Amino acid sequence: MNGRMKFHGSLDVERRLILSMVLTSLILVAELVGGILSNSLALLSDAAHVFMDVFALGTSFFALKISARPSDDLHTFGYHRVEVFAALINGLSLLAISIGIFIEAVKRLQAPLQVHSTEMLIIAIIGLVVNLIVAFVLGNHDQQNEQPRRKDLNVQSAFVHVLGDAISSIGVIIAAILITITHAQWLDPLVSFLIGGILIFSAYRILRSSLHILIEGVPEGLSVQEIKKEMTVLPAVEAVHDLHVWNICSGHISLSAHVVLDCDVRSENSQVLQQINAMLNAKYAINHTTIQMETDPTSCGSGSGCN
Repeated sequence: MNGRMKFHGSLDVERRLILSMVLTSLILVAELVGGILSNSLALLSDAAHVFMDVFALGTSFFALKISARPSDDLHTFGYHRVEVFAALINGLSLLAISIGIFIEAVKRLQAPLQVHSTEMLIIAIIGLVVNLIVAFVLGNHDQQNEQPRRKDLNVQSAFVHVLGDAISSIGVIIAAILITITHAQWLDPLVSFLIGGILIFSAYRILRSSLHILIEGVPEGLSVQEIKKEMTVLPAVEAVHDLHVWNICSGHISLSAHVVLDCDVRSENSQVLQQINAMLNAKYAINHTTIQMETDPTSCGSGSGCN
């Protein structure tokens, strides 16, 4: 049953990513052509952001297909980390694009070009509408997810891309209206600076999440001390040490620990293990565990070598 639900869930994500990719590609062409015809750096900056949206959606789709491959003797955890590396590439790409926008905006401030604000406004409005549709398509995935902790990092990063682009489109619309009224051409590169700032913020969030997983940090929202406390609450458990919690990828949390049992329940190892796993799955959505049962708190060696 779980495997079937997972299959349908993956298929649903694939369809959302493909639909989002098609719609976003249409925005890219419209804003690229419109930016060139209108001489609007803000619109071209937004087009660069949209290009990264397309790239993000494409790498997300690719990562989803690769990560679905089963584990083998060489890749015992499967290919789930591909998702994290794809998100890392997305974040680095966003950072590079934002730097390019800043450089071009400085040039435009020093030597402003005549901007055709009417064409700029029409294209930006179309881009905003389509971006909001794409953001709804991607954002609705998280709302339907049964496990709030188990967000797909690439769907999340793609959603951040699209949402940031929608905000950028609003900035372009405001700039186009003000340029039409005031003829202040410097507003175009000014909005480009704002779009670059949004890109940098988006890149920071994506890079922080992906790097945290790659260095096997404790998953966001979880506390090792709290988990240890909940495990020791069980009557048969005397102590817990050498506890590690990490993400294989977003939504796949693993845990390993040494559990010291009460001497009176040595023969009930399997029952205690079932209780621990049930608690970890119910409270923390952790279903991949490696737990070593012990009756001596120093059985891992010197004792001081354990965490």
